[in-house]
Amino acid sequence: MNITMIGTGYVGLTSGTCFAEVGHHVTCVDINPEKIDMLLKGEIPIYEPGLADLVKSNVDAGRLKFTTSTEEGVKFGDVIFIAVPTPPQPDGSVDLSFIERVAREIAECLTPEIGYRVIVDKSTVPVKTGEKVAQTVRRYAPDGVEFGVVSNPEFLREGCAVDDLLHPDRIVIGSNDDKALSLMQKLYEPFVAPVLVTDINSAELIKHAANSFLALKISYINAVANVCEASNADVEKVAEGIGMDKRIGRAFLNAGLGYGGSCFPKDIKAFIAISEALGQPFGLLKEVERINAEQMDRFLNKIREKLWVFRDKKIALWGLAFKQNTDDVRESVAIKLAKRMLEEGASLAATDPEAIGTAKRFGELTGEITFSEDMYGTLDGADALVIATEWPQFANADLTEIAKRMRTPLVFDGRNLLDPEDAKSAGLEYESIGRAAIV
Repeated sequence: MNITMIGTGYVGLTSGTCFAEVGHHVTCVDINPEKIDMLLKGEIPIYEPGLADLVKSNVDAGRLKFTTSTEEGVKFGDVIFIAVPTPPQPDGSVDLSFIERVAREIAECLTPEIGYRVIVDKSTVPVKTGEKVAQTVRRYAPDGVEFGVVSNPEFLREGCAVDDLLHPDRIVIGSNDDKALSLMQKLYEPFVAPVLVTDINSAELIKHAANSFLALKISYINAVANVCEASNADVEKVAEGIGMDKRIGRAFLNAGLGYGGSCFPKDIKAFIAISEALGQPFGLLKEVERINAEQMDRFLNKIREKLWVFRDKKIALWGLAFKQNTDDVRESVAIKLAKRMLEEGASLAATDPEAIGTAKRFGELTGEITFSEDMYGTLDGADALVIATEWPQFANADLTEIAKRMRTPLVFDGRNLLDPEDAKSAGLEYESIGRAAIV
């Protein structure tokens, strides 16, 4: 099938490439000419494991191409995906102006001669957005055009996006148009996964509800971790015992600094705003947000208790991305930690396997901070090491080398990556989350 993907961010570029990988022909559209120029040169604007090789192979095979022309994309694709940003507004509700603009541009490019088109919301949007998209297309399209509107939420995880798209655990297709549903089912035939067909409103709710539930699990285990610290219990063992219950599962029960990134914070705020707009306030999610915000404050207090003050202290910061296997620093807890420590007068030596460049461009870090690709080099003369991102390089670090390099061997592990007994044996004073301090 011929597919058009409008928007080449994490969702659009990765989704379009994976559709090409299974044999479809894909045109990716973006209004940013610099980004399209990069892609035409074979350069990838984001770091996502495996993506660069797939883009190159599918471009070479003639199944994947890039353009700035929405008109070209509308003429090409039997199925047109909208994968543009849906940023939060100050009140937590979703800014749908990009969705509206793209829907209007698609409408203006449709003609009766082109034939039937399926317009798909791939971006995470509030419930009833599909109705607004259909209304907008009808308003701006010429008479006689035929189209259907579908909600097809994505469930990709940054750092695992290629695998999530090629081997999904479920595919959700929501529409009230039988012809659109039939074409979408044909589109997904190459993917071996359960397909859930729903009405369009249910499909739109599934993504916000799923992300909010996962965030709830994270805040829940962090609240349990605080109880573990107060009772000298081990949150890792508690989480293991909870996760062995098949009704609960172990995923997302990792105590740490809390959730961040471009999805969870935005989607939870959006779901709260959606629920309130529908007259059904979702107080539980406000508590999830509160626990998440307090988690970083608690961690900073751990560091203050040992260092007394941050001023004139050198802190080695391992991690800038919001999670491993990505260069994304949007809503990164590591960046927020860095800002707080810099504001209190600390000097930072920061490292990250992939996110140094994005942190410099988008992290808004000001103060006495240096960046280095040498993770051990950041430790020289440091008063403390703070681990803020769960990269495997950090989990497998040489603990003896850490102790040898630092001025004072204080380690604050915000992701529970290191083994407390191993840290103690290496001569480190080790603090983690929800586990007894090892001195």
